[in-house]
Amino acid sequence: WQPVGKLQGPHSTGKRTVRRAVELDVASRFQESLVCYQEGIDLLLQVVKATKDEVKKQHYRQKISEYMTRAEDIKKYIKKEKQDGKYHKQIKIDENATGFSYENLFREYLNEIVTEVWVEDPYIRHIHQLYNFLRFCEMLVKGPCKVKTIHLLTSYDEGSGKNQQISGLEEIKQSLRNHGVTLNISFSSSIHDREIRFNSGWMIKIGRGLDYFKKPEGRFSIGYCDFDLRPCHETTVDVFHTKHTKKA
Repeated sequence: WQPVGKLQGPHSTGKRTVRRAVELDVASRFQESLVCYQEGIDLLLQVVKATKDEVKKQHYRQKISEYMTRAEDIKKYIKKEKQDGKYHKQIKIDENATGFSYENLFREYLNEIVTEVWVEDPYIRHIHQLYNFLRFCEMLVKGPCKVKTIHLLTSYDEGSGKNQQISGLEEIKQSLRNHGVTLNISFSSSIHDREIRFNSGWMIKIGRGLDYFKKPEGRFSIGYCDFDLRPCHETTVDVFHTKHTKKA
């Protein structure tokens, strides 16, 4: 696999990408592996188009064929895992990483089937946490899902902010009602788990709940409004698919 001239870019990147795909494949991180296989195959197809040497063309085609076969096997495996209710995908968010807005994290699970959402998070208390929840609700209202009911289970603020917490949640509830969405709010003193469930069968567990963004440097700093540009705390996101989503 010796790159020549113009092939240096796609060749090197493609080779790196499929190598990463194989590493992820061996580590049983199949969802991430599939993405890398698909990206690597696209890059190597560009190399084939630009290669005039027939021997090299044949070599690339053989490799691409092998990667495509493996990618198809992984797709079938993932599909079966979803059908069996055993699907599990893990995303690691590094300290100070960006690009992890709610839209980016949840987009692929928000189709038109989603009409009901359960949020269990003990820390929807302080002002910035209420804004986090509001932003999450805004994402649901925008669609393409057709959310009609949101269930929130959280815990009371134990300090002087309790009244502010309750009034903030009530204001969100009223605003959602104006958009045809019902918000049911419950409080529990024993809640510890943080998870979000959709009636389509998807369940997302975030180590830090919705509060995984760092405090912005100032009110007029980049990332204050656009959460894709907001640095994150280190956390882990686990995504499952279950045939029967637990009802709250």
